[in-house]
Amino acid sequence: MRASDRAYATLLDEIQTGSLAPGAVLGEVEQAARLGVSRTPLREALSRLAADGLAVQQSPRVTVVAAIDQDDIHELFEVRRALEETAARLAALRGDAAAFAALAEEFSHVSLGAEPERDAYYALIARFDALLDAAVENDYLTAALRNVRTHLVRVRRLARDNPARLVASAREHRLIAVAISTRNADLAAHATHVHLHNALDSILESLKGAS
Repeated sequence: MRASDRAYATLLDEIQTGSLAPGAVLGEVEQAARLGVSRTPLREALSRLAADGLAVQQSPRVTVVAAIDQDDIHELFEVRRALEETAARLAALRGDAAAFAALAEEFSHVSLGAEPERDAYYALIARFDALLDAAVENDYLTAALRNVRTHLVRVRRLARDNPARLVASAREHRLIAVAISTRNADLAAHATHVHLHNALDSILESLKGAS
């Protein structure tokens, strides 16, 4: 792995997990020394983060982690709805019905009590997303979805875990998977719309409670 790729991957993970909070200064000298790379690959990594919308250059010498507020979250979900509802429709027409049926069964039996179980649930969602991406057979759409998900990880980390919301989310994912497995494109898109509406409401309520 190139030094710039390694620096980018580390900084991306730290921004997504909240180790580098919004507004944190990404000083070239300090970050290069911390990550064990020279300043040239670090600059490349910072440029990629800026292109992703995760870092902002406040001045020629100062780069900071981008802030994220309720307006950003609303805009993110506007794009997410358009992309994911389209993806669900296409997956219902093109996807592996048996594979989505198997995922629906897994969503029916998730446990969300302990942290390892929640981690397993998020891994299940990641598998669902990967299967959805493969099903749509559209590189432009999946590239746009990957960019949205990069920001979505930050949003989820900023919001607090809500056990009731996680249970509801599992039910919603199950319905989407069932709709895709039965080739019901309208239901797949509608179920995705409802899921994203509920997810946005929960995230905004969580952030409100944390403020």
